[in-house]
Amino acid sequence: MRYAELRHPRRTVALVAGGVLAVGAGVGLVACASDGSGTSGRPAAADASGARVTVVDPYIPQPVRDGMAAGYLVLRNDGGTPDRLVSVTTDIAPSATLHQTVDNRMQQVDGIDIPAHGSGVLGRGGAHIMFEETTRPLKKGDTVDVTLTFEKSAPITVRVPVLGIAERPGDVGGSPGSAGSAGEPGAAHEDHTGHGG
Repeated sequence: MRYAELRHPRRTVALVAGGVLAVGAGVGLVACASDGSGTSGRPAAADASGARVTVVDPYIPQPVRDGMAAGYLVLRNDGGTPDRLVSVTTDIAPSATLHQTVDNRMQQVDGIDIPAHGSGVLGRGGAHIMFEETTRPLKKGDTVDVTLTFEKSAPITVRVPVLGIAERPGDVGGSPGSAGSAGEPGAAHEDHTGHGG
């Protein structure tokens, strides 16, 4: 395992990238570094496919009720080949699935596309990670280790902070309704009680 620090304007998020560095085969795994601007100087995961994925601004808003939570982040691909997030695992929930809001309804999807030289955005009001049957209450200030598995790139484990209900990464003093550096649309909090599978 290799650890690095991803620095955000007001917090540091530790990344753990899983995989084997195979230089002779041209397949590598590189830990992400950031200058604090929310952008990365080096990829978090790279392989012979040419996809280079970096995790930006991961967070979980403090859930409105125990047992279910939503996760948001941006997957930036600085490589010339598209990739796809295909699954998510965590030790805080037996079920971590990818969902998309379609016609004001949540529905499970089998992956999130990450275009070459582009981003796959998991944000409020759109695609997101659903953690169901969480094993402990999540409160502001907690962190959750989440492993992201991709179609091409090596898996990445990111330590995700739990923020206040209306906060987003980059908020000053947690002011409600302010846009985060990921710029997600949506209400201050989302109710996932009617979540469809």
